[in-house]
Amino acid sequence: MNGNNLERYAHDHPRIVDAMVSVTLFACTMFGASIRTGIAGDQPDVWPARIVGAVAAVTILWARDRPRSVLLVNAAGSAALAAVGYLPSPLLLAPVMAALYWFADRTDSRTTRIHGSVTLAALVVASLSSAPFGNLFLLRTVGIGLWLMLPLAAGSAARIRRAYLESVQARAAHAERTREEEARLRVAEERMRIARELHDVVAHHMAVANAQAGTAAHLVATRPDQARQILADLAGTTSSALLELRATVGVLRHSGDDSDSLEPSPGLDRLPELVTVCASAGLDVTVTTDGEPRPLLPGVDLTAYRIIQEALTNVAKHASGHEARVLLRYERARLLITVTDDGTGTAARDGGGFGLIGMRERAHSVGGDLCAGPRPEGGFEVATALPLHPKDR
Repeated sequence: MNGNNLERYAHDHPRIVDAMVSVTLFACTMFGASIRTGIAGDQPDVWPARIVGAVAAVTILWARDRPRSVLLVNAAGSAALAAVGYLPSPLLLAPVMAALYWFADRTDSRTTRIHGSVTLAALVVASLSSAPFGNLFLLRTVGIGLWLMLPLAAGSAARIRRAYLESVQARAAHAERTREEEARLRVAEERMRIARELHDVVAHHMAVANAQAGTAAHLVATRPDQARQILADLAGTTSSALLELRATVGVLRHSGDDSDSLEPSPGLDRLPELVTVCASAGLDVTVTTDGEPRPLLPGVDLTAYRIIQEALTNVAKHASGHEARVLLRYERARLLITVTDDGTGTAARDGGGFGLIGMRERAHSVGGDLCAGPRPEGGFEVATALPLHPKDR
């Protein structure tokens, strides 16, 4: 049985190991009691050693749970044997050495030093009381100190090693929990992103399709040619909706091998297409650019497009007017976007749905900000400021 197997066995069967140690300590005490100094009449009777050895063998079974009491009993027994004339050899001191090991293993360093010093002093005094300056003086003083220091050092080392292993396991468990929490957070963020994309795509296209269908139904009797054109535009609107839905949901099944098959995310370059779709639904949109247009980061570009798309969708759904204005203002470090209308239907946009919430979340996700509300002169306004560079977030 190698060292690892022996350590594992001791960990899995502590009581069996304690019983084996108890028997061994009793045998050591008996052998230690039989050692003679070589001086006639210097050896006491054996029966005190048998009693102390038996008591030590029994008490050592509780050394893991009650190390202080076990140390007190064994130190008192070893001191009594040394006081009546037994030679304090390592064999005779084996029980108190074992008790010191468990005491050092189960208590802190300061308590170990105090109790270890008291035990050492008591044994030295007891041993010298039987032969103050006579035979084997160094053995009764320095020898006892060296032998008792061994279990104290071994027990302290075992305690430190166990504390180190526990700290390593705690750090590993904390790191694992952190990784799991981070993974759950990323999953939640991805779900929110996909939910925003689906909301924007469905809300916009369905609102435009509803407006186109209503306009076509209104004109079918008086202006059939215009109604047919609107119905043709309606087919294009639903087709675009299906394409964007497929691109958005396709991310959930994307394996990484067919990245070329996925369409790029929409950006401000698709504003003319968005304006055309809104026009087919009866909403005239005017786009004005102030400043020199500059390329945007993909995330900012997508956010700008989705905010404008959602704002125009709200105009088509809730405003009573038929005109909207989009202002793009490029400043040194940010892009200002303003979408306004002259309609009066602001109540629904102020309190209902998730459109405004989604727009704010989109703006905050790229380090920008958004505000929306009714205009003093009438109508509704959505204004957002988006950073042009990551350092400005």
